[in-house]
Amino acid sequence: MPRIIEPLGLITGPVAFHALREGFALPLQGGDIAFAFVRLIEDGDDLGVGPVNLVPEDWREALDAIAQRPAPFAGLPADRPLVMGVVNVTPDSFSDGGRHVDAKAAIATGHAMLEAGADILDVGGESTRPGATAVTLEEEAARVLPVIRELAKAAPVSIDTRNAATMRAALDAGAEIVNDVSALRHDPEAMAFVAATDAPVVLMHMPGDDPATMQSLATYGDVALEVAEFLASRIAACEAAGIPRGRIAIDPGIGFGKTMEHNLALIDRLPLLATLGCRVVLGASRKRFIGTLSGVEEAGRRVPGSIAACLAGAARGASILRVHDVAETVQALAVWRACQAGAPPASHD
Repeated sequence: MPRIIEPLGLITGPVAFHALREGFALPLQGGDIAFAFVRLIEDGDDLGVGPVNLVPEDWREALDAIAQRPAPFAGLPADRPLVMGVVNVTPDSFSDGGRHVDAKAAIATGHAMLEAGADILDVGGESTRPGATAVTLEEEAARVLPVIRELAKAAPVSIDTRNAATMRAALDAGAEIVNDVSALRHDPEAMAFVAATDAPVVLMHMPGDDPATMQSLATYGDVALEVAEFLASRIAACEAAGIPRGRIAIDPGIGFGKTMEHNLALIDRLPLLATLGCRVVLGASRKRFIGTLSGVEEAGRRVPGSIAACLAGAARGASILRVHDVAETVQALAVWRACQAGAPPASHD
């Protein structure tokens, strides 16, 4: 990417309203969060930080693009952060220890998540935790298809897979969205398959295309900039293959080939991804860095830390939060949104 603009100085509520009205800020992707400053980056060089109303004229088109609301993703609401409930149909999930490997249990969990307020359900049949080993296509399909057939009757379902054959079977079973941790790189048939459908796709950053080796590749200069550049290249590849930007969401890949410091930097600088013009998905729920920061070893006991990470992401423009603890996240978001909006102005009538 020859040029990139990083939004800074995020503000919300009445202050944001006044800053927008007076021209001192712009809306981040057309939403309720505004930004008053930017960092200009050209060919990897930091050109400095300045207020939005003093950005050079030849940068204005790129700046205005960040202020535009992206196309609705998968026909879902765009006026608030959405909650994507994780349904892992695997025996070796890091987050739940395989409690949902039975189809009936996974289906029950999915329905419970919907009752708790989930907007999307993300169903996966292959563990992608660090060091995980691949499963056969037959085993992956046998795990997810019965679950998708039932849950797709009640809500939008995404299929979490790297494999084109599983994508095809899942969409035939009722899934609507493809969520690929390899950003359509693992399977050479995946890109063409998604392009031939109307399915939206989530592209995630991961160094390499194999979860078994990704942690050995966790070396970056500027992790936020390098992740943004990678995702920009994948968006361009998708568009060249016939997948329009409006069908694409992007995920920085928290925990996928990243250290704790990388994860924290990516969450802190999440607005950088707004320059790519796609919805941003954040999946930080229960991950190892939360346990490291909180001293909680058991993944299932990292709910408070997971909510803190979700709210930090939402405050920085994340459109979709991929979580295991739906009810708690929905409640936290409701309170956070009310606090962000602030009290209405006092009447002087």
